[in-house]
Amino acid sequence: MSPRDASVVLTGAAGGLGSAIARRLFEEGACLLLVGRSEAPLLTLARSLSVGARDRSRVDALVVDVTTDAGRAAVIDAAGARNANVLINNAAVAAFGPAQALQSEAARRLMETNVVAPMMLTAGMLPMLLTRPRAQVLNIGSTLGSLGVPGFSAYAASKAALRIYSEALRRELADSCVRVQYYAPRAIDTPFNSPEVQAFNEETHSASDSPEKIAQGVSRLLQSGSTQRYAGGFEAIAARLNGLFPEWLDGAFAKHRRALKSLKFPNGASS
Repeated sequence: MSPRDASVVLTGAAGGLGSAIARRLFEEGACLLLVGRSEAPLLTLARSLSVGARDRSRVDALVVDVTTDAGRAAVIDAAGARNANVLINNAAVAAFGPAQALQSEAARRLMETNVVAPMMLTAGMLPMLLTRPRAQVLNIGSTLGSLGVPGFSAYAASKAALRIYSEALRRELADSCVRVQYYAPRAIDTPFNSPEVQAFNEETHSASDSPEKIAQGVSRLLQSGSTQRYAGGFEAIAARLNGLFPEWLDGAFAKHRRALKSLKFPNGASS
């Protein structure tokens, strides 16, 4: 779908990647409903996009928590008013550290934000999207959802769940007007990464991308109509190889295990 034909609901819009996606799609002609929990950066982003725009109604902001029923209901109402035909589930929280340090509240928040919220928001918006001539649901996942890396066990589990959900939903809606897509970035240079993650990536020489580059990839995926895409050629090959022969790659993560053990975390946890 061309951005000029898209009325987009974008969750997690105030974050580093979300704001880059918003700017990219707005520049390309899309209408945007920016959704997020952080009021000040969300409204600042909406104002910055509308400055100089011929039609300021092309962008609006909604400060809600999509992990709540009330928040999702508000998004669905606003999406209906804006004749939305694209949903980008981008909101997410991070998790990194040794598996034994995972706390129940952090695990609950991780799954509610990264898995339950996009599933329930999609479920709520589908009756409306199915009435459009064309519609798309794009879920922002991660390479880690296809390639398990030490230190990211909980986060990877949440993204793997989103990946399989996207795959099943795509097949369920294959004969409808709704196209389901999945985009898997690798590491992104944003504050989403904690200092520990940054140190880990540096020690393991993990490649990363700018949020603007990933936003470009998201736009291309929307326009191409392809089902899924991975950022980074090596990561795409590794993810596919891991799906076929996962044990073959186990030995490749020795440096990641060493890097994880060398780190000190704010809560005192260590491997």
